[in-house]
Amino acid sequence: MKKRLGLGFTCVILAAATACQAGNGGETTAGKEQPKSKEGKKVVTLSLKESNPYYEAVAKKFKEKYPDIDLQIQSFKQPGEERVDNEKYIKTTNTALLSGKGADIIEVTGLPVGKYVSQKLLLNMSDMLDKDKTVTKSDLQMNVLDAMKWNGGLYTMPASFFLRAFVGDGDALQKANVKVDDKSWNWKKFEEIARKLVQQTASGKDRRYALGGEQPEVILQEWVMDSYGELIDRTTRKASFDSPAFTDLLRQVKKLYDDKIMTAQPTDNERPLFYSERIFSPADFIKGPYTKLSNPKLLQKPHPEGKTGGIRIITTSELAIQAKSEVQEEAWKFMAFLLSEEVQSSPYEDRFSLLKSVNEKKLDELQKQTKDGAYKLADGKTAKVSEEDFARFKQFLHTADRYADEDVKVLNIIYDEAEAFFSGQKSAEEVAKLIQNRTTTYLNE
Repeated sequence: MKKRLGLGFTCVILAAATACQAGNGGETTAGKEQPKSKEGKKVVTLSLKESNPYYEAVAKKFKEKYPDIDLQIQSFKQPGEERVDNEKYIKTTNTALLSGKGADIIEVTGLPVGKYVSQKLLLNMSDMLDKDKTVTKSDLQMNVLDAMKWNGGLYTMPASFFLRAFVGDGDALQKANVKVDDKSWNWKKFEEIARKLVQQTASGKDRRYALGGEQPEVILQEWVMDSYGELIDRTTRKASFDSPAFTDLLRQVKKLYDDKIMTAQPTDNERPLFYSERIFSPADFIKGPYTKLSNPKLLQKPHPEGKTGGIRIITTSELAIQAKSEVQEEAWKFMAFLLSEEVQSSPYEDRFSLLKSVNEKKLDELQKQTKDGAYKLADGKTAKVSEEDFARFKQFLHTADRYADEDVKVLNIIYDEAEAFFSGQKSAEEVAKLIQNRTTTYLNE
């Protein structure tokens, strides 16, 4: 069965630039009376893709703290609808932003934020964050918020985040006397190490693969995500898939499968030499890696020379304030409230918090449990996690700086066209040209 990323949101043509320039670039519209409810409260509207218990719970607490603000949540998905019409949601959101008549706060998860920023449709919240005395900025995971900035400005605010880490088998690396300099290695160096490790288990029932359980198209997608900024300029939205770097990447992935260094088949007992791990919460730092491997080694992913290979940041949902909102200050109060300890400690979001203190507290408790032997894995075994491993994970958490803002539509184009190369039907150059053409057409829409 094919495995490809969900289609998610696709960009829709924005209105002409001249219409967009009618925006005021973030200044409150002068001369207009702020909307008020029948009770005289200032009305702030929050538009969500669909009903979200987390935001509903936060909104209730927000109203208790700010009784003079009437926060009204609007859900795009209507009762009785099986699923959200993504295309319709994008068109509706685009129209609302361009007209300035939409909600004050908008969920922009999966939407073309870059286009909105360039057309000055969203409010830059950086100054508000810097000046707000209700936010303890020294406690914020600023590495996450800084990674999300566009041209130095913070235009979206996540509810929380999780991480995509790279894990290696520490025992196998030690046995083979292989040292991984994960601060500087690239995919070619990874290939050298992988071949050496695989050769040591090339025969017999203990044969292992460097990576397993994924089609080459999926591995290519992941490697492209790790080098996304090298292949697509985030600002100009120009693609470079017809470059030698991408065709070399295509050939490298194919050769690793042809030489049986990697396999699409599930690896025995889920024991690949390396694998990518989704770490949704502090507890997942132990649950996943220590279930698969007795001595997992957390690593930076291979990355382009001169770039960071830090753990990739993935946000759960993102909100933005409309640049033409007449209640920007009140809308920001809600954003600031999202950063409060009261909200960031909420049980509704079992993810990493945007507050370092909340994450540290959970990790310290996990460290205590593993030290006392009280923490058990799903199979009932005790996880043996060293203090060094905890220290390394904390370092990775606080230095993660690779925000996963890749366009799902582009990744699906890569998957669709690359299949012909991996099956031997087309050359690397032919496939690269097709990907370049399709991606360029899409990005220019």
